[in-house]
Amino acid sequence: MLFSEQYFSQRDRQVGSIEVICGSMFSGKTEELIRRMRRAQFAKLPVEIFKPAIDIRYAEKEVVSHDSNSIPSTPVEHSSAILLLSGDAKVIGIDEAQFFDEDLPNVCIQLANKGVRVIVAGLDMDYQGRPFGPMPNIMAVAEDVYKVHAVCVKCGAPANYSYRFTKEKSVVLLGEKESYEPRCRHCYYCDENK
Repeated sequence: MLFSEQYFSQRDRQVGSIEVICGSMFSGKTEELIRRMRRAQFAKLPVEIFKPAIDIRYAEKEVVSHDSNSIPSTPVEHSSAILLLSGDAKVIGIDEAQFFDEDLPNVCIQLANKGVRVIVAGLDMDYQGRPFGPMPNIMAVAEDVYKVHAVCVKCGAPANYSYRFTKEKSVVLLGEKESYEPRCRHCYYCDENK
């Protein structure tokens, strides 16, 4: 095989990828996921969007941002269902990835290896400032990691922590502004009530 034939045969292979959108609560992760998925739809690519079945805060079968933008999605109990339900999608979106099981990174890898563009959005840290669920492992295998920031409600600086002001101690607590607020490092760690 000539070099040029080898080059073109490799170039024409369908190559997938994993993109991660991460940050604190209220940082625009879901908004960015919806934007990227809509661009793929505009390009007439077959898309599928998944979210964890436990996330019914705004809608059961839609991914909804805090700004009330939404896009239809399929709720699933386990990440393995994403492989079964992805069909011929060329772009797959996964929202609230931190709530999925530890097999999600392997699911993302399998999809990307089949030529799918996988876009994952989720919290990178829990309310205690610790890596959250499968997110660190997905970030490690991703081609691109895009960290978004909220605005600290205490001082106005860029915020990347999700401060929980309820007394609930479980790691998973679905909530909104009644339970969480975004804070910068200083305001997160220096809070007098912590």
